[in-house]
Amino acid sequence: MSSVPGAWRRTAEGAGLLSADGSIAPTIFAEMTELAAETGAVNLGQGFPDEDGPADVLEAARKAIADGANQYTPGRGVPSLLSAIAEHQERFYGLAPDPATEIVVTAGATEALAATLLALIDSPDDEVVVFEPYYDSYAACVALAGARLRTVPLEWPDFQPDPQALADAVTDRTRVILVNDPHNPTGAVFSPEIRAEVARLADEHDAIIVTDEVYEHMSFGAPHVPIATLPEAAPRTLTISSAGKTFSATGWKIGWVHGPADLVTAVLTVKQFLTYVPASPLQPAIAAGLRLPDAFFAGLATDMGAKAAILGSGLRAAGLEISEPAGSYFTVADAAPLGARDASDFCRELPRSAGVVGVPLTAFVTPENRDRYATLVRFAACKRVDVLEEASRRLAALSAG
Repeated sequence: MSSVPGAWRRTAEGAGLLSADGSIAPTIFAEMTELAAETGAVNLGQGFPDEDGPADVLEAARKAIADGANQYTPGRGVPSLLSAIAEHQERFYGLAPDPATEIVVTAGATEALAATLLALIDSPDDEVVVFEPYYDSYAACVALAGARLRTVPLEWPDFQPDPQALADAVTDRTRVILVNDPHNPTGAVFSPEIRAEVARLADEHDAIIVTDEVYEHMSFGAPHVPIATLPEAAPRTLTISSAGKTFSATGWKIGWVHGPADLVTAVLTVKQFLTYVPASPLQPAIAAGLRLPDAFFAGLATDMGAKAAILGSGLRAAGLEISEPAGSYFTVADAAPLGARDASDFCRELPRSAGVVGVPLTAFVTPENRDRYATLVRFAACKRVDVLEEASRRLAALSAG
């Protein structure tokens, strides 16, 4: 019998994909989606929208295909998109990355993250600090890179980290501090104090800050503030974002990373051996999207905030307690008031009891910390208003029962 490659096993374990017998286990997302299809439940488990993005962006993609933009692009990305990313960062944040040396276009933010960690990890003793709960690919990418995952818990109900716990987690072994803001799965937006502390600790311990900012235009209160805008953080920060959430095109997989030229070149060195380049005709389309008027981007936060309010009202009316989201697609609810002790069991029953699908927050944590989040459930508000209203109507059955 052939042995299983160590990198494969580390990655599968990091992603929570291995059963006790070593076989591949289905993810909770696949299981919940299957339950939604089987029961006809409203699927608020997966974080993708059910409406297309701006017509101008879709038309730009069609035009690019018709005009012959169907072959390999330059390794860093098409010039129009590189320039549009730089313009976007300057327009919204006052940042000015050089399109020629400080930006790389990737096949979505997940590839940007994978390429970045593979480029930056030097030793199995390197540690990557993440806030927990975390987007599920983080643990897998850290495992694939051969590093150690170190987590800082975010506490119900505001999901802000304890500054001392953050300081304790960052040491001279820390190679990367990975910051997802606005945050998936909790919907939190980190305070200025936490951003400043991340920058201070990275400088003190000579760590690199890697940010995942895919929900940057879905901050419901104050506008999003990238850590790279802090002077002490700028020389050591790689900023990652993507078009999927901003333009409701999650299947397009167009992302980017920008930062100091030497770090970006390291990312490019790895990225060229992954996908080589992302989809050619979609890059000029996203360039057109990034140049849309300010009103479009402001509307994203307004619309998503309104949808989150509809979802939150429905969850409260059903008897759940919620954490008020400050950004992203997601709202976290506590099912304990309904008698739940385990969110996984609650989510497996919910499609049949109420016709709605959510995802247990324990899908986003390390096994040793499951008890901390045992009764919490993530719901996605990135659906049409009528879908959210129908989900709310169905959830009312929980309080009626």
